[in-house]
Amino acid sequence: MKAPRFNSWFARLPSLNQPQRRQVLDALHPAAGLDQVVALIAQARAPARCCPSCGNERCHRHGFANDLQRFRCCVCGRTFNDLSGTLLARLRLKAKWLAYSQVLLDSLPVRKAADRIGVHRTTAFRWRHRFLAWVKFDRPTSINGIVEADETFLLESQKGARKLDRPPRRRGGRATRRGISSELDCILVARDRNGRTIDAVTGRGALTAAQLERDLLPRLDPQALLVSDSHAAYRAFARKHKIAHAAINLRAGVRIKHLGHLAIHVQNVNAYHERFKAWLTGFRGVASRYLPNYLGWRWALDGRRVSSPEHLFCIAISVINRER
Repeated sequence: MKAPRFNSWFARLPSLNQPQRRQVLDALHPAAGLDQVVALIAQARAPARCCPSCGNERCHRHGFANDLQRFRCCVCGRTFNDLSGTLLARLRLKAKWLAYSQVLLDSLPVRKAADRIGVHRTTAFRWRHRFLAWVKFDRPTSINGIVEADETFLLESQKGARKLDRPPRRRGGRATRRGISSELDCILVARDRNGRTIDAVTGRGALTAAQLERDLLPRLDPQALLVSDSHAAYRAFARKHKIAHAAINLRAGVRIKHLGHLAIHVQNVNAYHERFKAWLTGFRGVASRYLPNYLGWRWALDGRRVSSPEHLFCIAISVINRER
């Protein structure tokens, strides 16, 4: 619509009655959501905008496509937009993305999420893991001070797999062997007294010192005091890397030790385990291959670190590491 015609239409808006105003607002609501999403995409990606093909930052505007500004690289000549190279590239229905971010904050299961947003359940499931793929990397760069570390276990699940490497079992079943075995996924959680948390799915079966080197050492401050249970893997890991270590003998009924004025325990990390498992029951079982996404999702919700759909959406399209 050209400017004179728009100005004439806009000048008549005050003369609309209430049903007509409501009809206009209902018609404009999806467009307003789309405009907000497009603005957030540009805002989040502008500081690090570069060509996804060659990595060069020199580019110029090159028209619009699919509601997004396109750019042309000044070096290789390739065109791209702010979603190129991200996991949200080529996804449709952008106007519903913020509403779906709110669904993630509300921890709704797939079918309820699909009903609220008005999409098919397979779309809701696909969006869930596209949005969470980068949210799981939004973690503190290091943990320090008194660091509690402990592992928890979940029965491995091949939910959704077309081929199983074991006989099928009923949902919610139990392992065929008692104790810790290769039928259980091991989840390592390390958390300092300031609430900074890192976690990892280390594999199946008992935790090893090599897994601690891979998943814990890169983000553990060398001056930290590592507190764990009496598992031998922690002792071997701490001894090899000369990390201060205090062990709590939980099997002997010890819950708290005192080192001077410091209270040494693993109750914070164990409480985090309980919150994660209680929250996970609302999804009626998740596949083992998606566990890292759910760990990242829970970390975003824990303590309301992500409090708005706009915040969650910006993390989903731009990896952000923030100190907490």
